[in-house]
Amino acid sequence: MKTDELIDMLATGPDVALARATAGRNVLLVLGALLLSGLLMGVTLGLRPHLGLAVALPAFWLKFVFSVALAGAGWLAARRLSAPGSRLGQLPLVVGAPIVLVWLVAAAVLAQSSPELRGALFWGSTWRYCPVLIALMSLPVFAATLCIMRQLAPTRLRLAGAAAGLASGGAAAALYCLHCPEMSAAFVGFWYLLGMLVPTAIGALIGPRVLAW
Repeated sequence: MKTDELIDMLATGPDVALARATAGRNVLLVLGALLLSGLLMGVTLGLRPHLGLAVALPAFWLKFVFSVALAGAGWLAARRLSAPGSRLGQLPLVVGAPIVLVWLVAAAVLAQSSPELRGALFWGSTWRYCPVLIALMSLPVFAATLCIMRQLAPTRLRLAGAAAGLASGGAAAALYCLHCPEMSAAFVGFWYLLGMLVPTAIGALIGPRVLAW
């Protein structure tokens, strides 16, 4: 958003019909980006074998809900940080709570496992490329989110960019659950999180340049 546009909006008040139309376009943009990420995952990686059996397991829903929770926290942060003068409030708690909960579950799982199995629970078999794939799958949603935020008036640009990255990383991780064979909370709590933190860090790095208005 340009400075003149912001001044006009503050002076005349928001146009409700225009705001609704813009919100509708933004929703379609994000849904299209999610669809593109899903198609990329399906074409390049494919769904995991026996997915129907996997979704019956609590471990699958743990990693899926963890990813969705961080995506939601990222969206909430991005929305709030898109308004000038916004405050974070309880957002750090909203972001941190899913991470702490998964780490607690992971610690319990590792404590109850025999020492010779703990390495496999943490490293899994896909640790080398899991974070990279999540980061790459996040790019369409990341670009869509930044595009939407550029229409608004964020002032804390590094935090806004980081929020966009976290939202897109969480969304990509949720899609990646449909392919990933890993089921350990210890794996998810580190390698999935690392994959989400890559676009988060990139967003913080490029936010001041991309979101400047």
